[in-house]
This record gives sequence, C-alpha cells and structure tokens, in this order.
Amino acid sequence: MAHRPQEAPMVHSRATGRPTALVSRRFVPLDGRGPEDVVADSRGRVLTGLEDGRIVRVEGIGDPDRTRVRVLAETGGRPLGLELLPDDGLLVCDARRGLLRIGLDDGVVRVLADTVAGEPLRFCSNVVALTDGTLYFTVSSRSYPLEQWIGDLVEHTGTGRLLRLAPGEKEPEVLLEGLQFANGLAPAADESFLVVAETGERRLTRYWLAGPKQGRGETFLDDLPGQPDNLWRAPGGPIWVALAGPRVAALELLHRRGPALRHTAARLAVRAPFRPPATAGAIAVDDEGRVLHRLERRRAGFRMVTSACEADGRLVLGSIWERGIAVCDLPASTD
Repeated sequence: MAHRPQEAPMVHSRATGRPTALVSRRFVPLDGRGPEDVVADSRGRVLTGLEDGRIVRVEGIGDPDRTRVRVLAETGGRPLGLELLPDDGLLVCDARRGLLRIGLDDGVVRVLADTVAGEPLRFCSNVVALTDGTLYFTVSSRSYPLEQWIGDLVEHTGTGRLLRLAPGEKEPEVLLEGLQFANGLAPAADESFLVVAETGERRLTRYWLAGPKQGRGETFLDDLPGQPDNLWRAPGGPIWVALAGPRVAALELLHRRGPALRHTAARLAVRAPFRPPATAGAIAVDDEGRVLHRLERRRAGFRMVTSACEADGRLVLGSIWERGIAVCDLPASTD
C-alpha cells in the first residue's frame, strides 16, 4: 500500500548557515544539450545523458589535454537519472520510456519497467540500486510531462511517487505518493532508509526501509536554500544535493492559494518563455540531516544545476539547461 509522507519535523530538519563560494575551474562541452544527471565511476569518469537520448562518458575531466567524450548508447527517449551497477550496467530513468538498463560493454538497452498500477510509466526521474538487488526510483509528476515540468511546480500537484522494483519483478510497487515533484534519490550508508528530494517543497523526505518506522516517510531536511534536484552519494561520503534554482517567494505564496488559481497559473507558465536565474548551488548532507557544505555562486555562467557528483577529486555539476558540465573545486573537509 502506498503512503503519504508524514509532516513531523526532526532534529536538524532545517538547512541553515551561510554559503561558501562555489569555485568553477572549467566547462566541458558535450556537443549536446541537457546533461541532467552526472554520476562518476571508480576511475573518475563521468557519465551523463543528453536531450537527444545519448548516454556519454567523459574521461580526463581534470585535464583539458586528456578530456575525451565517448558515446556509449542511445535510449531512444530522454534520459534523466542514472545509477551505475557493479556488473558494468547502467540504470537509466527515461522520461519517455520508463526504467531502463543499459549494458555499457555492448550498448544494449533493455526496458525494466514501463507501466505502474495500470498506467504508462512517464517522467521517471531518479533511481538507486541497493545491495540486495532492489531498485527504487521516483516519478516526478503524473500530471505534466518533462517538457512542461514548470507547470507541475506552479500548480503544486503533489502527484510525485516513490516506487520499488523487486528482483525478478516486472511491475513496480508504489511506496509513497503525494510527493511534490519527487526527484533525486539516495540511500543511507547502511541502507536503512532512502532520501527523496521534493523539488516543489524545497524539502528532503526520508523513507524508512528498516527498523520500527519501516515503510513510513517523514521530513528529513526542510527549508532548503533552493529547489533540490538530483542526489548523489559518494562512497563513504555525504549526499550531494543539487539546487536547481533559488527560493521563489512568489511561487510559495501561490502554493497557499486555491487549486483553481494554481491551475490557471500553471497553464500560463508552460507557455511563457523560461530562462533560469544566474545562480548555481549545491549542499552536502550526512545521514543525520546535518548540512556539511553549502556552496553557492551568484551571477554564475552555469545555470540550473540539476546534479552534482565527486569525480577525480573534483565536484562535477550537470544541468538540464546547459550544453556541457562544469568542473569545480571540492570544499575542504569538515573533519
């Protein structure tokens, strides 16, 4: 049975503190638009998906003379969230085709799930694989397609979902629903819970996989300084939370109005020209919900940061808006 997340706050539930500068070192062009999610393998190579359906791998991100971009596969749709598997496979949330698996050795694309609860699986957003082989993934909206994502944020539909696909199963199970634009996903270090980004609520939600609260959702970290997008966990490190845009007070005021007004505003928003603000940001959090780093750059040349990962001793940023990835300095350790 699907549940709605509880609203009760926790200790360390609010993201506070002054930001430090996000220092960008170089921009790596990709001959394509929209590297929405970036993930890194054990050799420091970065994988991402582009608007035209290509999955590419970037090698040598720290050295312009060694940087190479290689096309690994094409999904035939629009790849968003990625998850590397230990058997040289890649999980892909494709906004049009559903949950996919790609063999990185041969480029073969296989559909793992394309329906849920009797309806087509659309706007699949981010995915993680746990050690027991279970896959968890998010659906951002059941009301708007990817191309009209801003409509869901404006209308505040609350149609996002967290899904589970057990090993050997073909039909996902709905675990949480009523999420406000469910997006990034990351596991706790011990896999006792998942953290889900709710972009439309500026909130991270925790879903318990074990313990006395198993099967329940609750607030993990709220009042974020921006709109959270993809999440990524460094092995043995923190959860990186990409901030796709700053807080918008007018939008939050609209969310407190009635559904008819929000619906009308959303219809206008999907038709209006859109250009993201010139800001870039990300935060890193631990499993207690503490903010370890808060990075921000205003008047940034790289806009709408939708993902962040560590690779080759650097912080790499992806963006659904840009035509490449940004390579930045990692912040100093807080230890």
